[in-house]
Amino acid sequence: MATSQELRDVLAGGDTLTIVCHNNPDPDCLASALALGRIAATVGIDERRILYSGNISHQQNRAFVNLLDIDLRPFEPEAVVDRPEGSLLAFVDHAVPESNNEVPEGTPVDIVVDHHPVDGIEARFVDHRVEVGATATILVEHLQNLGVELDATLATALLFAIRRETLGFLRGTTSAEYQAASTLHDRADRDLLRKLSTPSVSGVTVDAIADAIRNRVVRGAVLITHVGRTIERDALPQAADYLATLEGVETAIVFGIVDDAIHVSARSTDARVHIGEVLDAAFADVGSAGGHREMAGGEIPLGILAEYSADDETLVDIVEQVVTARLLAGLNISENGDSVES
Repeated sequence: MATSQELRDVLAGGDTLTIVCHNNPDPDCLASALALGRIAATVGIDERRILYSGNISHQQNRAFVNLLDIDLRPFEPEAVVDRPEGSLLAFVDHAVPESNNEVPEGTPVDIVVDHHPVDGIEARFVDHRVEVGATATILVEHLQNLGVELDATLATALLFAIRRETLGFLRGTTSAEYQAASTLHDRADRDLLRKLSTPSVSGVTVDAIADAIRNRVVRGAVLITHVGRTIERDALPQAADYLATLEGVETAIVFGIVDDAIHVSARSTDARVHIGEVLDAAFADVGSAGGHREMAGGEIPLGILAEYSADDETLVDIVEQVVTARLLAGLNISENGDSVES
Protein backbone atom coordinates (compact mmCIF):
# COMPACT_ATOMS: atom_id res chain seq x y z
CA MET A 1 0.00 0.00 0.00
CA ALA A 2 1.28 3.47 -0.87
CA THR A 3 2.53 5.47 2.11
CA SER A 4 1.73 9.01 3.15
CA GLN A 5 5.40 9.97 2.82
CA GLU A 6 5.37 8.77 -0.79
CA LEU A 7 2.39 11.02 -1.45
CA ARG A 8 4.19 13.93 0.15
CA ASP A 9 7.32 13.26 -1.93
CA VAL A 10 5.37 13.32 -5.20
CA LEU A 11 3.67 16.58 -4.21
CA ALA A 12 6.97 18.10 -3.09
CA GLY A 13 8.27 17.71 -6.63
CA GLY A 14 5.54 19.90 -8.11
CA ASP A 15 4.89 23.61 -8.52
CA THR A 16 1.17 23.49 -9.25
CA LEU A 17 -1.58 20.94 -8.62
CA THR A 18 -4.70 20.33 -10.69
CA ILE A 19 -7.22 18.02 -9.01
CA VAL A 20 -9.83 16.66 -11.39
CA CYS A 21 -13.12 15.47 -9.91
CA HIS A 22 -15.19 12.83 -11.60
CA ASN A 23 -18.27 13.82 -13.60
CA ASN A 24 -21.06 15.23 -11.43
CA PRO A 25 -18.93 15.17 -8.25
CA ASP A 26 -20.40 14.09 -4.92
CA PRO A 27 -19.30 15.00 -1.36
CA ASP A 28 -16.80 12.12 -1.18
CA CYS A 29 -15.02 13.39 -4.27
CA LEU A 30 -15.20 17.06 -3.28
CA ALA A 31 -14.05 16.54 0.31
CA SER A 32 -11.19 14.35 -0.90
CA ALA A 33 -10.12 17.08 -3.32
CA LEU A 34 -10.12 19.62 -0.50
CA ALA A 35 -8.02 17.31 1.65
CA LEU A 36 -5.47 16.62 -1.07
CA GLY A 37 -5.21 20.33 -1.76
CA ARG A 38 -4.56 20.96 1.91
CA ILE A 39 -1.73 18.40 1.92
CA ALA A 40 -0.29 20.05 -1.19
CA ALA A 41 -0.31 23.42 0.57
CA THR A 42 1.90 22.05 3.35
CA VAL A 43 4.68 21.24 0.86
CA GLY A 44 4.58 24.70 -0.68
CA ILE A 45 2.22 24.30 -3.66
CA ASP A 46 0.39 27.62 -3.70
CA GLU A 47 -1.27 27.24 -7.09
CA ARG A 48 -4.01 24.63 -6.68
CA ARG A 49 -7.26 24.18 -8.56
CA ILE A 50 -10.17 21.77 -8.43
CA LEU A 51 -11.89 21.07 -11.75
CA TYR A 52 -15.18 19.33 -12.41
CA SER A 53 -17.34 18.39 -15.37
CA GLY A 54 -21.02 17.57 -15.61
CA ASN A 55 -23.39 19.11 -13.09
CA ILE A 56 -23.69 19.62 -9.36
CA SER A 57 -27.42 19.15 -9.23
CA HIS A 58 -28.10 17.08 -6.11
CA GLN A 59 -29.35 19.49 -3.42
CA GLN A 60 -26.88 18.11 -0.87
CA ASN A 61 -24.00 18.54 -3.31
CA ARG A 62 -25.01 22.13 -4.05
CA ALA A 63 -25.30 22.85 -0.34
CA PHE A 64 -21.92 21.19 0.22
CA VAL A 65 -20.20 23.47 -2.30
CA ASN A 66 -21.99 26.64 -1.19
CA LEU A 67 -21.83 26.23 2.58
CA LEU A 68 -18.20 25.13 2.56
CA ASP A 69 -17.29 27.81 0.01
CA ILE A 70 -15.41 25.36 -2.23
CA ASP A 71 -13.61 27.03 -5.15
CA LEU A 72 -14.58 24.84 -8.11
CA ARG A 73 -13.85 25.54 -11.75
CA PRO A 74 -15.33 23.96 -14.88
CA PHE A 75 -13.08 21.40 -16.52
CA GLU A 76 -10.43 22.93 -18.79
CA PRO A 77 -8.74 20.54 -21.26
CA GLU A 78 -5.73 22.83 -21.51
CA ALA A 79 -5.13 22.38 -17.77
CA VAL A 80 -4.37 18.67 -18.17
CA VAL A 81 -2.99 18.34 -21.71
CA ASP A 82 0.65 19.21 -22.46
CA ARG A 83 1.29 20.30 -18.89
CA PRO A 84 4.63 21.98 -18.18
CA GLU A 85 7.16 20.25 -15.97
CA GLY A 86 6.22 20.60 -12.33
CA SER A 87 2.49 20.74 -13.03
CA LEU A 88 0.89 17.81 -11.21
CA LEU A 89 -2.42 16.14 -12.11
CA ALA A 90 -4.45 14.24 -9.50
CA PHE A 91 -7.63 12.16 -9.52
CA VAL A 92 -9.66 11.61 -6.34
CA ASP A 93 -12.60 9.19 -6.11
CA HIS A 94 -11.96 8.01 -9.68
CA ALA A 95 -8.88 6.65 -11.33
CA VAL A 96 -8.62 6.31 -15.11
CA PRO A 97 -8.60 9.01 -17.81
CA GLU A 98 -11.77 9.15 -19.94
CA SER A 99 -13.64 6.95 -17.43
CA ASN A 100 -16.25 9.08 -15.63
CA ASN A 101 -14.23 12.19 -16.47
CA GLU A 102 -13.32 14.33 -19.48
CA VAL A 103 -9.56 13.83 -19.28
CA PRO A 104 -8.36 12.43 -22.62
CA GLU A 105 -7.35 8.78 -22.69
CA GLY A 106 -3.62 8.30 -22.25
CA THR A 107 -3.07 11.52 -20.27
CA PRO A 108 -0.28 10.99 -17.69
CA VAL A 109 -1.60 11.18 -14.12
CA ASP A 110 0.59 11.84 -11.10
CA ILE A 111 -1.69 10.99 -8.17
CA VAL A 112 -4.71 8.68 -7.80
CA VAL A 113 -6.63 8.13 -4.56
CA ASP A 114 -9.76 6.02 -4.97
CA HIS A 115 -11.91 3.29 -3.43
CA HIS A 116 -13.93 2.17 -6.46
CA PRO A 117 -13.21 -1.18 -8.13
CA VAL A 118 -11.48 -0.40 -11.40
CA ASP A 119 -8.60 -1.78 -13.46
CA GLY A 120 -5.90 -0.09 -15.48
CA ILE A 121 -4.75 2.55 -12.98
CA GLU A 122 -1.45 4.16 -13.91
CA ALA A 123 0.08 7.01 -11.89
CA ARG A 124 3.24 7.92 -10.03
CA PHE A 125 1.37 7.61 -6.73
CA VAL A 126 -1.60 5.24 -6.40
CA ASP A 127 -3.60 4.60 -3.23
CA HIS A 128 -6.43 2.36 -4.39
CA ARG A 129 -8.36 0.60 -1.60
CA VAL A 130 -11.60 -1.01 -2.69
CA GLU A 131 -12.08 -2.46 0.78
CA VAL A 132 -12.81 0.91 2.43
CA GLY A 133 -16.14 2.68 2.32
CA ALA A 134 -15.07 6.13 1.13
CA THR A 135 -12.18 7.89 -0.54
CA ALA A 136 -12.41 10.54 2.19
CA THR A 137 -11.46 7.84 4.71
CA ILE A 138 -8.16 7.31 2.90
CA LEU A 139 -7.43 11.05 2.87
CA VAL A 140 -8.09 11.34 6.61
CA GLU A 141 -5.38 8.74 7.19
CA HIS A 142 -2.90 10.67 5.05
CA LEU A 143 -3.75 13.95 6.79
CA GLN A 144 -3.10 12.32 10.18
CA ASN A 145 0.11 10.62 9.12
CA LEU A 146 1.50 13.86 7.72
CA GLY A 147 0.44 15.98 10.68
CA VAL A 148 -1.78 18.27 8.59
CA GLU A 149 -4.09 20.46 10.67
CA LEU A 150 -7.78 19.59 10.47
CA ASP A 151 -9.73 22.83 10.80
CA ALA A 152 -13.51 22.91 11.20
CA THR A 153 -14.24 23.33 7.49
CA LEU A 154 -12.10 20.42 6.35
CA ALA A 155 -13.19 18.17 9.21
CA THR A 156 -16.86 18.91 8.50
CA ALA A 157 -16.42 18.24 4.79
CA LEU A 158 -14.70 14.90 5.36
CA LEU A 159 -17.09 13.72 8.08
CA PHE A 160 -20.15 14.57 6.02
CA ALA A 161 -18.61 12.87 2.97
CA ILE A 162 -17.99 9.64 4.87
CA ARG A 163 -21.49 9.69 6.37
CA ARG A 164 -23.07 10.33 2.98
CA GLU A 165 -20.99 7.75 1.09
CA THR A 166 -21.87 5.05 3.63
CA LEU A 167 -25.52 6.09 4.10
CA GLY A 168 -24.96 6.97 7.73
CA PHE A 169 -22.45 4.15 8.32
CA LEU A 170 -24.90 1.51 7.11
CA ARG A 171 -23.45 0.69 3.66
CA GLY A 172 -19.97 -0.60 2.90
CA THR A 173 -18.66 0.62 6.25
CA THR A 174 -15.38 -0.67 7.68
CA SER A 175 -13.56 0.00 10.93
CA ALA A 176 -11.54 2.60 9.02
CA GLU A 177 -14.66 4.77 8.59
CA TYR A 178 -15.36 4.69 12.32
CA GLN A 179 -11.74 5.54 13.10
CA ALA A 180 -11.80 8.45 10.66
CA ALA A 181 -15.11 9.68 12.07
CA SER A 182 -13.68 9.54 15.59
CA THR A 183 -10.80 11.74 14.46
CA LEU A 184 -13.10 14.22 12.76
CA HIS A 185 -15.96 14.32 15.24
CA ASP A 186 -14.66 16.85 17.77
CA ARG A 187 -13.24 19.11 15.06
CA ALA A 188 -16.38 19.29 12.88
CA ASP A 189 -18.95 22.09 12.95
CA ARG A 190 -22.16 20.47 14.23
CA ASP A 191 -24.47 23.23 12.99
CA LEU A 192 -22.94 23.04 9.53
CA LEU A 193 -23.34 19.26 9.52
CA ARG A 194 -27.05 19.65 10.26
CA LYS A 195 -27.46 22.16 7.44
CA LEU A 196 -25.69 19.85 5.00
CA SER A 197 -27.88 16.93 6.04
CA THR A 198 -31.19 18.73 5.53
CA PRO A 199 -30.99 20.83 2.33
CA SER A 200 -34.12 21.95 0.51
CA VAL A 201 -35.41 19.65 -2.24
CA SER A 202 -36.45 20.99 -5.63
CA GLY A 203 -39.84 20.27 -7.16
CA VAL A 204 -38.14 18.66 -10.14
CA THR A 205 -36.44 16.15 -7.86
CA VAL A 206 -39.71 15.31 -6.14
CA ASP A 207 -41.39 14.85 -9.53
CA ALA A 208 -38.63 12.51 -10.71
CA ILE A 209 -38.86 10.40 -7.55
CA ALA A 210 -42.65 10.29 -7.96
CA ASP A 211 -42.19 9.04 -11.55
CA ALA A 212 -39.82 6.34 -10.32
CA ILE A 213 -42.38 5.18 -7.76
CA ARG A 214 -45.19 5.18 -10.33
CA ASN A 215 -43.20 3.32 -13.03
CA ARG A 216 -41.76 0.62 -10.78
CA VAL A 217 -41.86 -3.02 -11.85
CA VAL A 218 -41.00 -5.75 -9.34
CA ARG A 219 -39.58 -9.14 -10.31
CA GLY A 220 -39.18 -11.16 -7.14
CA ALA A 221 -36.89 -9.14 -4.86
CA VAL A 222 -35.75 -6.90 -7.75
CA LEU A 223 -37.34 -3.53 -8.50
CA ILE A 224 -36.60 -1.80 -11.81
CA THR A 225 -38.02 1.59 -12.72
CA HIS A 226 -37.38 4.73 -14.71
CA VAL A 227 -38.07 8.47 -14.50
CA GLY A 228 -38.33 9.16 -18.22
CA ARG A 229 -36.52 12.40 -19.01
CA THR A 230 -35.24 14.60 -16.21
CA ILE A 231 -32.83 17.47 -15.69
CA GLU A 232 -32.11 16.26 -12.14
CA ARG A 233 -29.60 13.47 -12.60
CA ASP A 234 -29.13 13.18 -8.86
CA ALA A 235 -32.80 12.34 -8.38
CA LEU A 236 -31.92 8.84 -9.62
CA PRO A 237 -29.74 7.77 -6.67
CA GLN A 238 -32.20 9.40 -4.29
CA ALA A 239 -35.02 7.38 -5.81
CA ALA A 240 -32.89 4.22 -5.68
CA ASP A 241 -32.09 4.78 -2.00
CA TYR A 242 -35.78 5.22 -1.21
CA LEU A 243 -37.11 2.34 -3.28
CA ALA A 244 -34.51 -0.04 -1.87
CA THR A 245 -36.29 0.32 1.49
CA LEU A 246 -39.60 -1.08 0.19
CA GLU A 247 -40.72 -4.28 1.85
CA GLY A 248 -39.56 -7.33 -0.06
CA VAL A 249 -37.15 -5.37 -2.28
CA GLU A 250 -33.47 -6.28 -2.05
CA THR A 251 -32.28 -4.71 -5.31
CA ALA A 252 -33.54 -1.39 -6.72
CA ILE A 253 -32.42 0.01 -10.08
CA VAL A 254 -33.53 3.40 -11.40
CA PHE A 255 -32.69 4.82 -14.82
CA GLY A 256 -33.57 7.90 -16.78
CA ILE A 257 -32.61 10.10 -19.72
CA VAL A 258 -30.51 13.14 -18.86
CA ASP A 259 -29.50 15.29 -21.84
CA ASP A 260 -28.12 12.85 -24.44
CA ALA A 261 -27.37 9.89 -22.17
CA ILE A 262 -29.11 7.23 -20.10
CA HIS A 263 -28.10 7.31 -16.46
CA VAL A 264 -28.51 4.33 -14.13
CA SER A 265 -28.35 4.14 -10.34
CA ALA A 266 -28.62 0.89 -8.38
CA ARG A 267 -28.70 -0.31 -4.79
CA SER A 268 -28.68 -3.89 -3.47
CA THR A 269 -28.65 -5.65 -0.12
CA ASP A 270 -28.90 -9.11 -1.71
CA ALA A 271 -25.83 -11.13 -0.73
CA ARG A 272 -26.14 -13.07 -3.98
CA VAL A 273 -25.89 -9.94 -6.12
CA HIS A 274 -22.84 -7.78 -6.82
CA ILE A 275 -24.72 -4.89 -8.37
CA GLY A 276 -21.56 -3.24 -9.74
CA GLU A 277 -20.73 -6.38 -11.70
CA VAL A 278 -24.33 -6.66 -12.89
CA LEU A 279 -24.30 -3.16 -14.36
CA ASP A 280 -20.89 -3.69 -15.90
CA ALA A 281 -22.04 -6.89 -17.59
CA ALA A 282 -25.25 -5.26 -18.78
CA PHE A 283 -23.77 -2.09 -20.27
CA ALA A 284 -19.99 -2.43 -20.71
CA ASP A 285 -20.37 -2.84 -24.48
CA VAL A 286 -22.43 0.35 -24.91
CA GLY A 287 -21.31 2.68 -22.13
CA SER A 288 -19.59 2.82 -18.76
CA ALA A 289 -21.06 1.18 -15.66
CA GLY A 290 -19.97 -0.52 -12.47
CA GLY A 291 -19.39 0.04 -8.79
CA HIS A 292 -19.54 -1.77 -5.49
CA ARG A 293 -21.49 -4.82 -4.33
CA GLU A 294 -24.20 -2.66 -2.74
CA MET A 295 -24.08 0.54 -4.81
CA ALA A 296 -23.39 1.17 -8.49
CA GLY A 297 -24.16 3.43 -11.42
CA GLY A 298 -23.69 3.83 -15.13
CA GLU A 299 -23.98 6.11 -18.13
CA ILE A 300 -24.89 5.03 -21.65
CA PRO A 301 -24.82 7.50 -24.56
CA LEU A 302 -28.06 7.63 -26.52
CA GLY A 303 -26.19 7.60 -29.83
CA ILE A 304 -28.51 7.65 -32.81
CA LEU A 305 -31.53 7.62 -30.49
CA ALA A 306 -30.64 11.17 -29.44
CA GLU A 307 -32.20 12.38 -32.69
CA TYR A 308 -35.64 11.92 -31.15
CA SER A 309 -37.21 15.13 -29.86
CA ALA A 310 -37.07 15.87 -26.14
CA ASP A 311 -40.80 15.21 -25.70
CA ASP A 312 -40.97 12.07 -27.83
CA GLU A 313 -42.59 9.33 -25.77
CA THR A 314 -41.36 6.77 -28.27
CA LEU A 315 -37.77 7.36 -27.16
CA VAL A 316 -38.67 6.79 -23.51
CA ASP A 317 -40.51 3.59 -24.43
CA ILE A 318 -37.54 2.28 -26.44
CA VAL A 319 -35.08 3.10 -23.66
CA GLU A 320 -37.32 1.46 -21.07
CA GLN A 321 -37.57 -1.76 -23.08
CA VAL A 322 -33.88 -2.00 -23.96
CA VAL A 323 -32.49 -1.08 -20.55
CA THR A 324 -34.94 -3.27 -18.66
CA ALA A 325 -34.16 -6.27 -20.89
CA ARG A 326 -30.42 -5.81 -20.36
CA LEU A 327 -30.88 -5.50 -16.60
CA LEU A 328 -33.04 -8.60 -16.36
CA ALA A 329 -30.48 -10.53 -18.40
CA GLY A 330 -27.65 -9.25 -16.21
CA LEU A 331 -29.59 -10.31 -13.10
CA ASN A 332 -30.38 -13.68 -14.67
CA ILE A 333 -34.13 -13.07 -14.36
CA SER A 334 -36.80 -13.90 -16.92
CA GLU A 335 -39.62 -11.52 -17.83
CA ASN A 336 -41.97 -13.32 -15.41
CA GLY A 337 -39.58 -12.89 -12.51
CA ASP A 338 -38.16 -16.42 -12.40
CA SER A 339 -34.44 -17.05 -12.22
CA VAL A 340 -32.99 -18.28 -15.48
CA GLU A 341 -30.94 -21.47 -15.27
CA SER A 342 -27.32 -20.89 -16.25
